[in-house]
This record gives sequence, C-alpha cells and structure tokens, in this order.
Amino acid sequence: MTSFSKQVWALLRKELQLEWRQRYAIGGILLYVVATVVVVYMSLGQAVGGAVWGALFWVVILFASVNAVAKSFMQENQERQLYYYLLASPSAIIVSKTLYNVGLLQLISLLAWGVFVVVLGYPIVQSVLFGLTVFLGALGFAIAFTFVSAIAAKAQQSATLMAILSFPVIIPILLVLLRLTKIAANLMVDTAYYQDVVMLLSIDAILFSLVLILFPYLWRD
Repeated sequence: MTSFSKQVWALLRKELQLEWRQRYAIGGILLYVVATVVVVYMSLGQAVGGAVWGALFWVVILFASVNAVAKSFMQENQERQLYYYLLASPSAIIVSKTLYNVGLLQLISLLAWGVFVVVLGYPIVQSVLFGLTVFLGALGFAIAFTFVSAIAAKAQQSATLMAILSFPVIIPILLVLLRLTKIAANLMVDTAYYQDVVMLLSIDAILFSLVLILFPYLWRD
C-alpha cells in the first residue's frame, strides 16, 4: 500500500470506530427515516402512486443525508483538525470522509427503500434502473454534503450556511434523480434514459474532482 492509501485507510478506520462508539447518531437517523415513512402512511392511509412515492423517497433521503453528513467536519474541534493536518494530506482526509459518507448514505438509502416498499407499496417497475439511480444519488449527496460540511465548519452559523450552500449544488442532482425515478416507475417513456444515467454519473465525477482540487486550499486556511 502506498502512503496515501495507508492514510486513507487509517482515517476511514477512525471514522468507523467513532461511529461505533456513538451509535446513537446513526440510530437517530435511521429512526427518522422509519418514523417519516410511517407518519406519511398514517396521514394518507393507503399506498401512494409512483410520482408521490418517488418524491417522498428523495425528500426523505435528502434530509437524512444532510443530518448524517453534517457532522463530518462540524464535530471536529480545532485541536483535532491541527492533529490531522500534521499527520495526513488534505486529499487523504477528504477522500476518507467521502468514502465513509458514501457507505453511510448507501446504507440509509437501502433501509429507506425497504421501509417504503413495506409501508407504502412498490410502484417501481424497473428495479435495476432504480437501484442504479439510488446508488448514484447517494454518491452525489455524499460528495456534495461532505465538502459543504467542510466549508460550513469554518463559520459560526455552520448549520445555516450548510443549508444555503447545499441548495444550488443539490438541485441538478435532484432533477435527474426524479426524472430517472419516473422512468423506473413507467410514468415516463424514455428509451434513452442511459443519457440521464451518464449525466448523473458525470455530475458526481465533476463534483468529486472539484472537491479534490479545492479542499487542500480550504484545509490550509
């Protein structure tokens, strides 16, 4: 293993150990997902159609992602950040946190998917396409929110700043996700849906490239 990969693995293992010690954090997020779906079902009293199902699914995933990823840098005090600064490269730090958040959001997305199926029915027809959409959506949310969390952690009003900065970044991803979800539920007929998949993958790749380029400057500040 190279020095960079060793740094990434060590930092990633640290994130997993901290999460294991503070299991209430992820437990609270999972409870939020389950409770939200149950409240929606109790309010509607029946299974919902494909359009409403897709919109509710991504709203739940979006807010769960914000709550899950917001603590990435906000829980790090200045002394700990200085310690990381002396031991690891900025690229290793942002890659490790992004990888951890990607795994966390994939887990939350799968749980939400299962709860939605059990409670609200399953209007999705093309499960493979929807599964790919969920994977790329969680990936984009993890990349965007991780970097925004790093920026917001530098300000006193970190939670407010994170919400403001996230909005213009997330909107393009959400538009593509909603379109692909409608196609997966056969609410739209589009034989060239692979173009939307490529677009979503391109957005994720561009975001990650920008994060790798910009984060070292932010970290040194």
